[in-house]
Amino acid sequence: MAASRQAAPAFVRLAGHPLRWQLLAELAHSDLRVRELVTLVGQPQNLVSYHLRLLRDGGLVTATRSSFDGRDSYYHLDLDRCAHALAGAGTALHPALRLDSTTPASPVHPRRLPRRTVLFVCTGNSARSPIAEALLRQHTAGRAKVMSAGSRPRPRLHPHTLRVLQEHFGVDVAAQHPRHLDTLTGRRFDFVITLCDKAREVCLEFGDHPRLLHWSVPDPTAAGNSEQASYFAFTRTAADIETRVRHLLPVLATTNPKEVEP
Repeated sequence: MAASRQAAPAFVRLAGHPLRWQLLAELAHSDLRVRELVTLVGQPQNLVSYHLRLLRDGGLVTATRSSFDGRDSYYHLDLDRCAHALAGAGTALHPALRLDSTTPASPVHPRRLPRRTVLFVCTGNSARSPIAEALLRQHTAGRAKVMSAGSRPRPRLHPHTLRVLQEHFGVDVAAQHPRHLDTLTGRRFDFVITLCDKAREVCLEFGDHPRLLHWSVPDPTAAGNSEQASYFAFTRTAADIETRVRHLLPVLATTNPKEVEP
């Protein structure tokens, strides 16, 4: 009888509220700003901000200051934390519902992936977008056609981009060079994913209305005053992008981009 009087797990209390569930569902697709969430859920900004604060306090959602407009913030859903919390909620209800939360999102075998075309965009195309390009290509064993570009590309890839991909993922991109976004005008993509807030504001229009997603990832080239601190920033960035790429795989496998409004 004592067990029946136990409070519902924190995840259930947080996610069970209709508006908070709506916010989680929107953030599951893309990092978004408050005003964008207000439009999507059709609720007043003060109410949306209040529930976002509860989700942040509960550890399900994080916020990063926009690199384009420092007065704004992008909200991001921590899908791994949600998976752990959901597994814990099932166990709390009954041991038979125990899920293995120690394993990240179930891997998707490359052969199960339809042939998607994906473009990653950041400003310089020297760090974040080439890292994402390389990791998605690796995870899909080349089945997805992946490219990256920048709105203001640098002359060459950052040395730490080469190093972190080689040392942590065994990927060699030494022969790759930054590409300007303008060179892809008229190209068709199923998914266009921006990784920096500046690039999101200037991203070109693409034919056939690709699914547009945003990952608000801080620029590692702007971090650290020493070589060691700079490289550590790149390792954090690569780990963040690798997690996001891993969560993207089931979306590529199951989602028809044309069925979802950008």
